[in-house]
Amino acid sequence: MRKADLVNAIAEKTGVAKVDVLVSLETFFSEIKDSLAEGENVYVRGFGSFVLKKRAKKIGRHIKENKPIEIPEHFIPSFKPSKVFTDQVKSQLTKKGK
Repeated sequence: MRKADLVNAIAEKTGVAKVDVLVSLETFFSEIKDSLAEGENVYVRGFGSFVLKKRAKKIGRHIKENKPIEIPEHFIPSFKPSKVFTDQVKSQLTKKGK
């Protein structure tokens, strides 16, 4: 499912105009990105958590020059689904036989 499909589905289910749904969705994504950029995790009860994970400093290799390079400590965004989310996905997939 793409973002356009998601906007269409939400607009059909809620009766809200697609433009308004798109603005809301874009604002939601923007707020999550801004919060993570500021070092703040985002918790959505019943859905999951958008958190920052710390990656330790390590030594990598520059492939073309075959030289070791230092990759500094950094943070990456990550999503951890809630138990309710995970259970629903598992139960739906077992019903479908996947």
